Amino acid sequence: MSTPAPPLDPQSRAWMLLAGGACVLPLLLQLTPSLATGIGATGVLVAAGSWRRPLPAVLRLLLALALVGAVLATTRFAFGRDTGCALLAAMLAIKPAETFTLRDGRSLLGFALFAPFATFLLDQGPLALALGLLGATLALAALLRLAEVESGDVRHRMPPWRRFATVWRLTAIGLPLALAAFWLFPRMATPLWGVPQRALAKPGLSDHMAPGEWVDIMNDDSTALRVQFDGTPPVPTQMYWRGPVLWNFDGRQWTQPRWLREIPPATVQPGATRWDYELELEPTEGHQLVALELPTAAPAGARLSLDYGLYSAKPLTSLTRWRMRSAPPAAFEPRLMRTLRQYALALPEGYNPRTVALARQWRREAGPGNAANDAAIVQRAMRMIRGEFSYTLATPLPGRNSVDEFLFDYKAGFCEHFSSAFVVLMRAAGIPSRVVTGYAGGYRNPIGGYWLVRNSDAHAWAEVWLDGRGWVRVDPTAAVAPERIYDTIADRAPGAIGDFTALTPMFDAGDWLRRGWNDFVLGFDAERQRHLLQPLGLRDIDSGRLVALFVGAASLALLWMAWLTARAEREHDPVLRAWRRLAARYDRLGLGRALHEPAGAWAERVSLARPDLAGELERLILRFSNWRYAARQPGSSGERTLVRALLGHRPRRFPPALAGVSATSHRQHGESA
Repeated sequence: MSTPAPPLDPQSRAWMLLAGGACVLPLLLQLTPSLATGIGATGVLVAAGSWRRPLPAVLRLLLALALVGAVLATTRFAFGRDTGCALLAAMLAIKPAETFTLRDGRSLLGFALFAPFATFLLDQGPLALALGLLGATLALAALLRLAEVESGDVRHRMPPWRRFATVWRLTAIGLPLALAAFWLFPRMATPLWGVPQRALAKPGLSDHMAPGEWVDIMNDDSTALRVQFDGTPPVPTQMYWRGPVLWNFDGRQWTQPRWLREIPPATVQPGATRWDYELELEPTEGHQLVALELPTAAPAGARLSLDYGLYSAKPLTSLTRWRMRSAPPAAFEPRLMRTLRQYALALPEGYNPRTVALARQWRREAGPGNAANDAAIVQRAMRMIRGEFSYTLATPLPGRNSVDEFLFDYKAGFCEHFSSAFVVLMRAAGIPSRVVTGYAGGYRNPIGGYWLVRNSDAHAWAEVWLDGRGWVRVDPTAAVAPERIYDTIADRAPGAIGDFTALTPMFDAGDWLRRGWNDFVLGFDAERQRHLLQPLGLRDIDSGRLVALFVGAASLALLWMAWLTARAEREHDPVLRAWRRLAARYDRLGLGRALHEPAGAWAERVSLARPDLAGELERLILRFSNWRYAARQPGSSGERTLVRALLGHRPRRFPPALAGVSATSHRQHGESA
């Protein structure tokens, strides 16, 4: 018959639950707030409710079904990385309900160790790494605790600090091999396999714009991109980061025609100003890039569309860097094809009658369509918006005639409303126009000297087509609230609450450290690996040399691990360390103990060669044997006394009768020399 597994004592159960919670925490931080809160609260309630006895099987089944249903409902029954990670967190949350033996505890901790690694599928930042290391440390320390309990020897249970020291010592032993694998293991520019995309898209720009959708992104202060300019950066009024261009309007929603992405970029005459910069883009799971208006060419791995939207060839599932050059256009598509003109003038029938009537009145008053008359209508619309409208995020959801309601009723809104209404007004007046989305402005981090653009900097503006000039940017939001588009550094400072900016330096330092992490760790790709030894004169390392370097470094690391592991095993006990040092001192006298020699036989051999040392050595051997093979308490006063005695015994090189003779002979030898 099999022996039943020992039960978990309260202290071991507390260790196990603390470690499991620490492992799941970084994973919960990557899920949606509602889902993370639900899973976390369920885990706490299950742990508390099953502290003394298991929960009924029916209740455990209902909890599992409820959590799985919540995860699938939140992710709209789509499978992605976040779906799998949320299911893992949900299962770990209800696992304590059936964990009552040492074997159950080891099972929970083993599964919990998957959570920190799963976190890296969603985020690879330094905070996720730090929390993951904390969770893994607690889990390994809890496993040591369970091993001590299973051994049944209460005398050798380590204090908590020693468990942590043991875990980190083992981690340090394996660190050289891990570093060798990170720096030298050959990386492929294209991985053999990929991971599923997220089921829920991250906040960011998209190829459509509908009423109310932009409120969430404009309240999100997370980083969208970082930019480092090679020379003088543009002034904030020129920092328009171009993203998706929206052409189609169905009366409520603006969308981007996908087929326009496949058409080569339009003709652009760049201006005299040039900006060279490196753009670091946070992952978005899509293909849309942004660039300062207007990019002169697509960087490697990306392409430009007809309307100068920029798209990557691969999904942006991780942090990416792009070298770009931009220039403000002197003329942007000065000749417009008939098909594109029709697209840029199209309006749905039966929508916004008051706006259409006002635009047609302006057209009659301005005269036939030409560059001067069209420009006059544009300026008239801007004067109306500047004089009668205000900026706010607190706007009601519009009805069927959304533009009419905005222009004639509440006359307040944000960039989504201003750009949409302006383009509809222009199209109704016979002026080709479209909505452009992206980001505006940015915040200069004084520590790193780079520019930070956040999701809250998302912006939408308009482009109108004027004969002879082509597409011209018009920003009606800036006419109403220029501080929203061209804020001061204090207005955009991260961590600022009104005029209170005392926390801003802390946020600056934190983002600078995150940027360094991105450059040092996340940005270390196959290209940078090939140039790893460039400071040593090796310009490019081919795959063969890289493999040889890795094998050499890994071999040294393995030898280091083997030596440290053996040394740690030898020197685990302070009494044994002192005993071996005593043997080493006798070895220098030619009386060292052989590995196969019992302590008693060694003492007898020493007594024959050096009777003056026999008595003290025999007493030390007796004390050591009693301590080694009798009941003892590590760290007690008796252990410390024995260690001091072993370390304090210093055998003389010569017997007392010969010491004076030896000293005299040495002196005489020195005089004769």
